[in-house]
Amino acid sequence: MRKRQLLWLIPATLIAAAATLAWQLSHPPGLAAVQSLFWQKAAPAGSPLKVSFLGVATVLLDDGETALLTDGFFSRPDKMTVFLRKVSPDTQAIADGLQRARITLAGATGSKLAAIIPLHSHYDHAMDAPEVAKLTGAVLMGSSSTLMVGKGWGLDDKQIQQAELRKPYRFGRFTVTLFPALHTPTGFTGGVIESPLVPPVRATDYKEGQSYAMVVEHDGHTLLITGTAGFVPGALQGVKADVVLLGIGAMGPRSAEHKLAYWNETVAAVGAKRVIPIHWDDFWIPSTLPMQPMPKPLDDFDASMAFLQNQGATQGVDIRMPAAWTPMDLWEDLRR
Repeated sequence: MRKRQLLWLIPATLIAAAATLAWQLSHPPGLAAVQSLFWQKAAPAGSPLKVSFLGVATVLLDDGETALLTDGFFSRPDKMTVFLRKVSPDTQAIADGLQRARITLAGATGSKLAAIIPLHSHYDHAMDAPEVAKLTGAVLMGSSSTLMVGKGWGLDDKQIQQAELRKPYRFGRFTVTLFPALHTPTGFTGGVIESPLVPPVRATDYKEGQSYAMVVEHDGHTLLITGTAGFVPGALQGVKADVVLLGIGAMGPRSAEHKLAYWNETVAAVGAKRVIPIHWDDFWIPSTLPMQPMPKPLDDFDASMAFLQNQGATQGVDIRMPAAWTPMDLWEDLRR
């Protein structure tokens, strides 16, 4: 009798677990608790440097003459495609994203997009980058894995440049230096893309490659951008940055010790005065819809934000949420 009861309990437990997972995935945490933290004002026309958050870890930096872009991810395939099918760049979504962000296409007048730099080579960072490079004339710069993504999309070798760690690269008035980082410790960490990756392929075929912490200097101001909530101990020693765009993807479920170490190795290490979380949004939702946090159990946005707000309050660091698709002057009230 007991054996029969146990056999009945197993499928019942699995069904309950599946129902719970389905409910969590369809009920993401809201943004009401952090609404007061959102950046309120678009950058004035004369701002020396405008920074726009375009979702996930895609960030546009524009000084009116030269522009830089991290990742350039606009396709955002839905979860069923990612889990059960194959992924490929959505060329229409990419074109629409570039237009919405007012990124200048090749041959048009305006700020020239000089480089697109994926912070690592997962699909939600590097998949669209070669198409963005084709449309804008920008150089695709990154790891050997990112180069394989570019080659697989047929990008001209003249537009592909392998990055060297800790080497300063000059683009107009920007200086970009890439430091080693690691992906948040999840099941998607690690791996290298060893041959040209020709989509459509499985999302998991986009291996991490080398992850970067990207330091951008511009006319006396310094910005650090991290694309994931992992780190290499001591990698940023001696680096200073006023503002950190802090990748918090999958940080929420990590231990308190990991969160604190990540803060210390990024925010505290560079002496930042302001932290703006990125890579918190659900990247299975089209960018035409309002951003919302990644649902549990894949992440825990509330836990991440509670940690950041506590650290900010105790260490005097301003925690702000980014305005989506809106140019921000992140130094406006730090210059005083």
